Amino acid sequence: MELSAAKIAKLVEGALVGNPDVVVSKPAKIEEADAVSVSFLANPKYESYAATTKAGVLILNQSFQYTDDINATLILVKDAYAAFTKILELFVRGRFDKKGVEEKAYVSASAKLGENVYIASFSYISDNAKIGNNVKIMPHVFVGEDAIIGDNTIIHSGVNICHDCVVGSNCILHSGVVIGSDGFGFAPLEDGSYQKIPQLGNVVIEDCVEIGANTTIDRATMGSTIIRKGVKLDNLVTIAHNVEIGTNTVIAAQTGVSGSTKLGKNCIVAGQVGFVGHITVADGSRFGAQSGIGKSIKEPNKAWFDSPAFEYHRSLKSRAVYRNLPALEKRVRELEQKMKGV
Repeated sequence: MELSAAKIAKLVEGALVGNPDVVVSKPAKIEEADAVSVSFLANPKYESYAATTKAGVLILNQSFQYTDDINATLILVKDAYAAFTKILELFVRGRFDKKGVEEKAYVSASAKLGENVYIASFSYISDNAKIGNNVKIMPHVFVGEDAIIGDNTIIHSGVNICHDCVVGSNCILHSGVVIGSDGFGFAPLEDGSYQKIPQLGNVVIEDCVEIGANTTIDRATMGSTIIRKGVKLDNLVTIAHNVEIGTNTVIAAQTGVSGSTKLGKNCIVAGQVGFVGHITVADGSRFGAQSGIGKSIKEPNKAWFDSPAFEYHRSLKSRAVYRNLPALEKRVRELEQKMKGV
């Protein structure tokens, strides 16, 4: 993909200083860029590279005091980091600028494909599946019966989207994601064995969701497991049956959310956090790594830490006391000995 400085400036709504006809074909770090690279400067730690970078185009914050010794064509914006993110997205989309059904892919005669769809070899599109416009499906993807995928979504290799599940528009599913596997539901019997509970629901993923590699989202027992708009899930996250994840919530790797739990919108969940089932978590809640959430959280916009989790600052104070327990125990024993001698 090739972009002129003028086109980049228009895309990021920036002011151009220099040659508008400079053409770049790749993004690069400021210290590694060459004449066909577009780069950016947002962190003051890298300001020394502004005068030495070989980048063809350099995106800067409007507040940066640039000098005439910078050789790159400059684009001045309010937020250089956010602007460069737009450029990166454009290059990523360019990598998936493909269309058509490859020869070794299978598409059911009853499946419905939108415009400019790409389906790579060894993918399988089942009966009555609906694939939106500009969807890109990489090799070895399975799309089950009656599944729906919205416009502009990218499905990386090895993804399984099981029957009746819905994936919205502008989503990204990374390799190994499984959408709609059976929820973990078993009824204990008198003889100590377990009877499987049929899982008849589905998974609904709304627009602009990104799901990391090898993450699994179980179908509901009845109804839907729901991932709301703008949610970002890291690699190796487990979402159980009938869970609901609120709008714009982000969850880091190795977190598990048990069945029927509802997380509010704009929550931030660090790695290896565990949620028990059938609880509700308030909007804006934040959880430190390895926290264990065993009950509902009703107060919004608070931070929690530890297992079982409690309010963040109290947790830090408790950990400080815990570290000093051996010294405290020694002092208590010394005091007991003194008291005995009185």
